[in-house]
Amino acid sequence: MGKAAVKNVFYGILVMVTCLLATATILAAFSGRFEPAGHPYMALLGLGLPLLLITDLLVSVAWVIARKRWGIIPIIAIACNWGYLSATFQIPWFQPGKDDARHQLKVATYNVHNFGGEITGYSCKEIARLMREEEVDVLCLQEMGGNRYFPTDSIVRTFSHWKYSYLPANDTAQSLPIALFSRYPIRGQHFIPHPDSYNSSLVCDLLVGTDTIRLLNNHLQTTSVSQNRHKWQRELNTNDRKREVEAIGNVAGTLLANFIKRSEQTQVTADIVRRSPYPVILCGDLNSIPSSYTYHVLSSLLKDGFKEGGTGYMYTYRLAKRLLRIDYVFHSPQLRCISYRSPNWDLCSDHNPVLSELVW
Repeated sequence: MGKAAVKNVFYGILVMVTCLLATATILAAFSGRFEPAGHPYMALLGLGLPLLLITDLLVSVAWVIARKRWGIIPIIAIACNWGYLSATFQIPWFQPGKDDARHQLKVATYNVHNFGGEITGYSCKEIARLMREEEVDVLCLQEMGGNRYFPTDSIVRTFSHWKYSYLPANDTAQSLPIALFSRYPIRGQHFIPHPDSYNSSLVCDLLVGTDTIRLLNNHLQTTSVSQNRHKWQRELNTNDRKREVEAIGNVAGTLLANFIKRSEQTQVTADIVRRSPYPVILCGDLNSIPSSYTYHVLSSLLKDGFKEGGTGYMYTYRLAKRLLRIDYVFHSPQLRCISYRSPNWDLCSDHNPVLSELVW
């Protein structure tokens, strides 16, 4: 085989790889429409979408540099993911105004990761201080666990600026602590432990002026990646092919099992939204990126505050190269979001908080 033939074969392989990559990226654009229990591989494909998009961009640039027309294929694949892209990046054309709104409510959600287990309570106190400076009205926390040196009652005192609170963690020892602190009265409250899970949700009806707002604070099924990361890395670096294959199977199996649990929890949450007689604000750590089934279901019922009031690039998970947006504030169409931010607070957590300002 001559050099020209080898070159043509290599060129053909590059074209084929480009087309396969674009096909996978386009399929991932629709992954959120498929329930994970029936379509597990679509769920995995959706999870890998950020890396697929980055790879498409690099491949397109390479083809452009080589002055070949094939660069248009990955660009088309990227364009097909406009829904995902608009949920992670918003061009700052303008900021919506308050106009003649009667009410304004600033909501924050933050997975505080047990405040880093600090015995002095520094992170807890710093979070409370920053939230006061931000003039937050309602604060939703996930993984709000204390320790014997800085227990729950100390945490509650730290957040005493918010007069009303609901801490249902003691309802079940099997749940990661979750809580809500509010400047407005709580008219009703309900705790939702998710079956076969340490995760949970809560519902509170808040009296804001003469209006009632139903607020859902959610901590949906974790991916278990953080908990198992070091174990999986050790197994993948053993140079033992059998153990490496088993490790890959364990990773995929764990992710798929949690996809299914999260989809079931999403349906429970969606039913609460559908049945609500009041406007809804839904927030929390959903452990799902915008290509997911969870995001697809909830965004079909509620508005994503970031798309309405956010600007620039949005991520909330500080690890994974800061590529993942998994914490959200959604709201009913009756409300408007005029500001949506995720400040980069380097405190105790592997998450950033999300702050959303709503008016109606």
